[in-house]
Amino acid sequence: MAGVVVTAIETPLQDAVADLLRQSDEVAARLYPGEYRRPITPQSLATPDTRVLVARCEGRAMGLCVLFDRGDGTAELKRMIVDGGARGQGIGAALLRGVWEEAGRLGVRLILLEVGTRNTEAQDLYRGAGSTDRGPFPPYRASPISLFMERAV
Repeated sequence: MAGVVVTAIETPLQDAVADLLRQSDEVAARLYPGEYRRPITPQSLATPDTRVLVARCEGRAMGLCVLFDRGDGTAELKRMIVDGGARGQGIGAALLRGVWEEAGRLGVRLILLEVGTRNTEAQDLYRGAGSTDRGPFPPYRASPISLFMERAV
């Protein structure tokens, strides 16, 4: 890695976030063509219960993830994406550390997430960070392309 990775909560209303969300949508389209994809826009993330965590290296946005506070002591982790040119450099792990810290500040006790069955890299990252398998949580239902996980904060 070229430098130190810094993670921080940032506004979703910026070009760097839009670019990373586009990459996320491209990965999803490649892995899961058809009905299961749900694109997310920067505008849809600009809500009081949503935190967008951006990882930067030397000022450049290298990855992001989104934490939705569910208001019941749980939060959902979504849209983890690392720039295609920065994968394998610890960006995902840095984002997860930032998520755990932010969740703790929010008083969240449990992080929930849904990950695609074909996204084995993400599954390995989440499991390596202490996430365990669980059943679907609202608003999700069982799906042939989804795995559900959780991690205590």
